[in-house]
Amino acid sequence: MSSIIPLAEIGALVGEPARTAMLVTLMDGRALTAGELAHASGVTPATASGHLARLVDGGLLAMVPQGRHRYFRLATPAVARMIETMMGVAGVADAARRSRPVSSGPADRAMRRARRCYDHLAGDVAVRIADFLVEAGHLEWTPEAAVLTASGVEFARRLGLDLDDRSSPEMPVRRQRAFCRPCMDWSERRPHVAGALGRGLLRLFLDEQWLRQMPDSRTITITATGAKALERHFGIQSPADDRGRVAG
Repeated sequence: MSSIIPLAEIGALVGEPARTAMLVTLMDGRALTAGELAHASGVTPATASGHLARLVDGGLLAMVPQGRHRYFRLATPAVARMIETMMGVAGVADAARRSRPVSSGPADRAMRRARRCYDHLAGDVAVRIADFLVEAGHLEWTPEAAVLTASGVEFARRLGLDLDDRSSPEMPVRRQRAFCRPCMDWSERRPHVAGALGRGLLRLFLDEQWLRQMPDSRTITITATGAKALERHFGIQSPADDRGRVAG
């Protein structure tokens, strides 16, 4: 019973629509103010403050003070995984209730192509990167765990990732727990790469300007340079109708 009570408490926290909207809004990895989250969830600032206090007390959000402002972010990557998984379950349940085919993930085509899943890349591109790494023998994984092989270590270093940089928050020591793990993709229903490796890959792609984060959105666009790099390193070709429309 002791384990059921905290689970029920988490369910109650997530189950309120305004709080759900706040959690989903923070899935792009940003930290936002109470006012911004009030606007995103469609409630008054006073109501938002009450919801945020409950989410912080419940361990789902962390509050980060900075000067005169207080910012809120998801407390841990585990919270992001929970929300992403619940979004997938909600889609299946809704389809069953309405007796219609399951349509997983966001309707927006660009968001299905590539989006941010808290601190790592998700969507079709992310799943295809994972497929490439597994097929090339760079990554070995089960539904619960993942291991970067010796060839994967060399491949990551050729890309520009320093896997042994102890000072980097993006890429901690390779022996660290949760260095690499599969994360079930909301739209593709197949795993993409999460953990420190997924975080490091996304940071590299953004730093190299292969990808570009869209403002106020989880959507990530692929630049012209990125389209060439993804094809060169991962064998990923842009769909024919996307060519010429990638970000410049």
